Amino acid sequence: MAGPSFVDRARDAPEDDDFSIGGDFRQAILPQDIAEETPFQQLIRHWMNERHAPDILPGQEMLLGRLLDHIRKQSNDVELLRADPDSSEEEHFRIMLVQTEVERVKFVIRSYIRTRLHKIEKYARHISVTPEMHGKLSKAELVHARRYGRLVEYHFDQSVLQSLPEQQRSLDEEMAFMPPMIASPDLSRPVFAHALQDCPPVRLPDGTVSEMQKGQISLVPYGVIEQLLLRGEVELV
Repeated sequence: MAGPSFVDRARDAPEDDDFSIGGDFRQAILPQDIAEETPFQQLIRHWMNERHAPDILPGQEMLLGRLLDHIRKQSNDVELLRADPDSSEEEHFRIMLVQTEVERVKFVIRSYIRTRLHKIEKYARHISVTPEMHGKLSKAELVHARRYGRLVEYHFDQSVLQSLPEQQRSLDEEMAFMPPMIASPDLSRPVFAHALQDCPPVRLPDGTVSEMQKGQISLVPYGVIEQLLLRGEVELV
């Protein structure tokens, strides 16, 4: 006599902290609850904000940890169920859908981390000397930024700076009409901001005041809407 089917076993399995397992196996990774943003939808929003923002945004360690723990659990469960000889062809197809969703989440996580790593290495020296930036990074990211900044400074010193006059060897030196040697985020760079709610007035560089209504998309300098973005009132698109 055949045991319970894959669907029955999945329905009876204990739910994890983030996602419930129901009849539709897509919900095991990405439940479609429009009333509340799911963890994966939160990740996509933070991913897009990070990709479009010129500055480094606060890291999402807790969110990434929850998603990675869930992915590990789902992958282990899927491997066990795939090896079950009682699973039908239809059930194996459903397992394949779950695996596809798992890979989609992994892609977004990898892209999010690569985007942050690119910014950290680009602004490593600036991060090291700017305490206000440290709170946006995880401990591992901050350690990497400091180590990378030291390596770049050593490379510049050995390859170029030591051959220059002593008064011109500093990386902190700023000259008129010349770009700074230490790269920093350009907060004046224009970005497209989508208002998630009615936003308070913001002052544009020309002195005029603008208000963004819910659903409105505006092209503005990043520094104008930086605080709105950090409060979650707008998203970058």
